[in-house]
Amino acid sequence: MADKKLKVTLVRSSIGAVPKNKKVLEALGLHKVHSENILPDNDATRGMLRRVSHLIKVEEA
Repeated sequence: MADKKLKVTLVRSSIGAVPKNKKVLEALGLHKVHSENILPDNDATRGMLRRVSHLIKVEEA
């Protein structure tokens, strides 16, 4: 997993989401719909992505 990156895009709104999931999105750097962020591919990031997988789209960067 050395120096791999993931491109994460918010595709659904966080309105109505569980408050814990909203905080996860904020920690991932996703604020508005269609906002994107490039994150390192590690276990901590993968765990956060799994929690909000229904709101995001993930691609390899």
